[in-house]
Amino acid sequence: MLEVRSPDKADETRDFPKGRLDVLELPGLTFGRARFEPGWKWSESVAPIAGTASCQFHHYGYVVQGRLHIRMDDGTEAEAGPGDAFVCDPGHDAWVVGSEAAVVLDFAGKIGDYAKQA
Repeated sequence: MLEVRSPDKADETRDFPKGRLDVLELPGLTFGRARFEPGWKWSESVAPIAGTASCQFHHYGYVVQGRLHIRMDDGTEAEAGPGDAFVCDPGHDAWVVGSEAAVVLDFAGKIGDYAKQA
């Protein structure tokens, strides 16, 4: 099995305040490319869509551009920038740091209904 696809030709694009998510469905993997504009914060931009106080998705991410700050519900915090890979359990908030948009690749396997409008 071999499949090569570009997120520029996504199966689905999900727009939300100050951001968007391009979703590719590949065999065994749902891949996401997110763009978060300056001022984006999960608890303000996506929480109203998700209906939860914090993000309940597990992420395997790679930051292509910009900086993303992540705060876990237990108070643990970290910041990821260009070239950084991260793993993030459910139960977190995240936001863009600085004036540059953050572009993040997500290899979570299942993105499900993340930021999907009803």
